[in-house]
Amino acid sequence: MPQTDHDRMIALAGLLLASNLVRDIARQGQTDPDDFETCLASLLKINASSSDEIYGGLRRLRSALNLVARHLRNPSDLEVTRYLVVLLVLERKLVKRPVLLKSIREGIEATVEKLNFFPLTHNNIIASLAEIYATTISTLSPRIMVNGERVYLADPDNANRIRALLLAGIRAARLWRQSGGGRLTLLFRRKALLLETQRALAALEP
Repeated sequence: MPQTDHDRMIALAGLLLASNLVRDIARQGQTDPDDFETCLASLLKINASSSDEIYGGLRRLRSALNLVARHLRNPSDLEVTRYLVVLLVLERKLVKRPVLLKSIREGIEATVEKLNFFPLTHNNIIASLAEIYATTISTLSPRIMVNGERVYLADPDNANRIRALLLAGIRAARLWRQSGGGRLTLLFRRKALLLETQRALAALEP
């Protein structure tokens, strides 16, 4: 994967989008359906040749890019930031566990086969992705503690959606590392990433 600010911007957008959607579901029981579908779709692009292809192009990431711009200007959303940081930590641990990586890939490939029978956002597909997360990433520490309203967190469908989104967050964290992102990148490349994000958003204007 190319190691450019453009690619790191897309990875950060994926991380923030997945984290933001987790918070939405945990607090409100619902979230933007298009953004949710974008996150799920990113999981199934296991052989994508570019960062853009993973997310279906920048237009699919418009709201995520706005999240990036706000985060880079003033990272004041501590809950979303916490999810992002833990996802990055878990991805670093995951790369040291080839058995888990193999299991995730096999699970994703099996889920792709199910798309012959169900649409991407069908409960069966979401449950399949949630199961991958539960049997792999959930075995690592630290565990991601999701805060929200008990009535929403206790709902099995919401729990599956949250796990599927966290798996998408791990996908974005892996892209972050593959594109040259590291622990200090947000500190030393903040202005460059913000400029790249502003350019991307300007290009999406009608």
